[in-house]
Amino acid sequence: MTHKINKKIISYKVITPDTQETNTPVEQNQVESMHENVERPEVLLGSTYKIKTPQSEHALYITINDMILNQGTPHEERRPYEVFINSKNMEHFQWVLALTRVISAVFRKGGDACFLVEEMKAVFDPRGGYFKKGGVFMPSLVAEIGCAIESHLRHIGMLKPEVMTDHQKQFLNEKRREFEALHGTSDQQSFPEKAVLCSKCSTKAMVLMDGCMTCLNCGDSKCG
Repeated sequence: MTHKINKKIISYKVITPDTQETNTPVEQNQVESMHENVERPEVLLGSTYKIKTPQSEHALYITINDMILNQGTPHEERRPYEVFINSKNMEHFQWVLALTRVISAVFRKGGDACFLVEEMKAVFDPRGGYFKKGGVFMPSLVAEIGCAIESHLRHIGMLKPEVMTDHQKQFLNEKRREFEALHGTSDQQSFPEKAVLCSKCSTKAMVLMDGCMTCLNCGDSKCG
């Protein structure tokens, strides 16, 4: 069979059956990503998170199991595979079971599952939310489950934490000391008593400083 060359030859290489095998770019084809047909191994790594709300005397335990893809290679990564929620309180059993199955299906589907966190944290309970220790407001139980999943995704590297610079930390510490010197605060509280809820980090840590509302937790300011 004859092939006509229409372009100028600038280099050449002799291909033999042996070199053809070694030079085939198969490495990328061998990199496995999460998809719904990935076979579940016998053993999965898991982490369990405890949720205790003032709305129930029994805690919820959220277990997220991960799969290690491309283990032992430079492309090794840890991805969530399934989630289970257990509690002595059977009041929410039906919708909690449905929620775990939907979340697990999204995990196994592959791709970026981080959107689940924002969707769940945006769910509000019509009966009203509650404050956690430290003044963090939770609009619903679903939102707190979303926060637990967010913590896990940060732990395995799927979500990158928002880290404040040393300059930002120093600025917030100075503002906090200044506010406490003017108004006083209790040593047992994380933030001043007069602080209000921050819309950005959902923490009761926003105070009026120099005529501007500033959050002592995340640094968000109404004045930019």
